[in-house]
Amino acid sequence: MYRVYKYVLPGVKRELEGWRREAERIPDEELRTQAIASMTSKQFHCQGGAIYAVINLPMRQVLISLIVAFQTISDYLDNLCDRSTSLDPQDFRMLHQSMLDAVDPAAPLHDYYAYRNEKEDNGYLVKLVQTCQKSIAELPSYGLAADAVRSLVGLYCDLQVYKHIRPELREQALLDWWAEHSANYPDLTWNEFSAATGSTLGMFMLFAAASDRNLDRRRVEGIKSAYFPYVCGLHILLDYLIDQEEDRVGGDLNFCFYYADMDETIRRIAYVAEQAKEGTSKLEDAAFHRMVIEGLLALYLSDPKVKDQPVVRQISRNLMKDSTISRLFFWINSLVIRKTS
Repeated sequence: MYRVYKYVLPGVKRELEGWRREAERIPDEELRTQAIASMTSKQFHCQGGAIYAVINLPMRQVLISLIVAFQTISDYLDNLCDRSTSLDPQDFRMLHQSMLDAVDPAAPLHDYYAYRNEKEDNGYLVKLVQTCQKSIAELPSYGLAADAVRSLVGLYCDLQVYKHIRPELREQALLDWWAEHSANYPDLTWNEFSAATGSTLGMFMLFAAASDRNLDRRRVEGIKSAYFPYVCGLHILLDYLIDQEEDRVGGDLNFCFYYADMDETIRRIAYVAEQAKEGTSKLEDAAFHRMVIEGLLALYLSDPKVKDQPVVRQISRNLMKDSTISRLFFWINSLVIRKTS
């Protein structure tokens, strides 16, 4: 945590300030609004993701630049799709081609706004993609991690397409997609798999691993299987857990709605958390990964939204009751981080 506060968060702040200046120069009002809003309301995504830079401090500038740019693409596109003037899956697919291009230094650039009316962003999205490509080219072992990264990014892009199409079509589209993958994840439900695909944490851990010249394929495989689906699933299930009330009011898709009741919600999220802890305990830097998992629990369950949702508050108490570390992070997050962000 000392390294995070001393070395990582100041770097994230500098990167975000630069991207905000770029966003403010976007000519199209809608694109500019969503780009700025994504950094205003979701900056903690970049702050949280960039903690993976502490794994290799000498490479932290490359990793921070990469993680912030990639997460900024993710948050910007999520805003564009959530508040979209379009419900065209072809549009969503082309927008998210930028994320696939971003993780391939040799990929050509595309016209990411080809299927939507709003197009003039002064090169904002292309600059984000190119920043990712340039940073990735500096990771000495990225060739070993590239396939695993592309696999996770591909699943992420699929999710963003299916969950943003017309409301009456999205659930069936997600179920059909799950049918293609269910045999590989027999202990998950369709909503848990879908949630796991929505996390960028596995990608960030693979970026950090690729900064190590001594990386090998066995370690890559271990990271991918530990992070996906369990660490990634915990991350997004917690996010949906605390957003239930506002999603219910807004009529938005929420993967926690598909649990039968509070008991099942507690049992399933606790199961995913335990699997995440068990899987990452076998990785190098196991203490770091344990901090990430405990930090996720504290970050989301200390959110002010929790206090206004009695069921979520009860679930929160159950999920943290056996973890002194989570309770400590909860206290720090409640008193320090949220009051200074």
